[in-house]
Amino acid sequence: MNSPVATRVNHQVRLASRPVGLPTAANWQFTEEPVVEPGAGGVLVQTLALSLDPAMRGWMNEGRSYIPPVGLGEVMRAGGIGRVVASSHPEFAVGDIVSGGPGVQEYWRIEADAMRRGTIARIDLRLGSVPQWLNVLGMPGMTAYFGLMEVGQPQPGQTLVVSGAAGAVGQTVGQLARIKGCRAVGIAGGRAKCDFVQRELGFDACVDYKSPSFKDELKAACPDGVDIYFDNVGGEILDLLLTRINRRARIVICGAISQYNSTEGVQGPKNYLSLLVNRARMEGLVVFDYLDRYPQAVAELATYLKDGRMTSREDVVEGGIALFPQTLNKLFTGENFGKLVLKVAD
Repeated sequence: MNSPVATRVNHQVRLASRPVGLPTAANWQFTEEPVVEPGAGGVLVQTLALSLDPAMRGWMNEGRSYIPPVGLGEVMRAGGIGRVVASSHPEFAVGDIVSGGPGVQEYWRIEADAMRRGTIARIDLRLGSVPQWLNVLGMPGMTAYFGLMEVGQPQPGQTLVVSGAAGAVGQTVGQLARIKGCRAVGIAGGRAKCDFVQRELGFDACVDYKSPSFKDELKAACPDGVDIYFDNVGGEILDLLLTRINRRARIVICGAISQYNSTEGVQGPKNYLSLLVNRARMEGLVVFDYLDRYPQAVAELATYLKDGRMTSREDVVEGGIALFPQTLNKLFTGENFGKLVLKVAD
């Protein structure tokens, strides 16, 4: 009998060269290869959707970081959701929906040694949709949860500011801060995003960084200063927030999307002495440090989704991996509205 996957073809996107500035078509190579059955103890997963995240830009760079760079010629790294289409593993059956890191390809073969490392996890679609499992229940939600709860340490009555408030991490940070009793102020680009952050996500205020009076509007939105700043953008906005922090403030360094495509090097904080004056703390966050605690965060956040205390917005692009290069760049031009997801299959 013929294998059910023997005639399938796996289309992939590989890193052809390291970008200088914004990634271009020349940085990517499209390849295809036959789909191969997994060996004993392995599984084969068909990719349903991919998570597109700002961190992917850093993974393309050569150099030391919290995770090795994607090698030239390798399938581009990406988290995603998929369906098991072949299995010789006792704990996973054909049809199971799983999360993991398939990379930018249509099929992902995981052999026994990788399975023993817990490379994939079964997900429950009763807790959330596939896009939500790449957003509030996925890596962005985990980043928001542990960044706020472990590094930000929210206390009732305190003021939190989060940049990138309409994005994947920011929307969860602000809503969770409100649930924990904080006043939540967002920073986003454009009136439509700010309206969404306030009206649909329930933030107390949202300030448009594109406004000519941004500095004054931020000051008015935080009359009692800032106790927690959750930074997703870096650059000038981080510098501005450093002038607004209170004593014992906590700054969570999650990302610096304003700097990722800079060809002149990363701009560091000029106002860092505010940390000294205010006895404040700036601490970096890498979500993978909390892998063993993901189930705890998923359970809590799923409860908030179910009871309506939290909502989510995903920007789902259809068209498969052929659209990966231009879809990824939406993150850096501000075109995405919500968590950016690339749909690969039904």
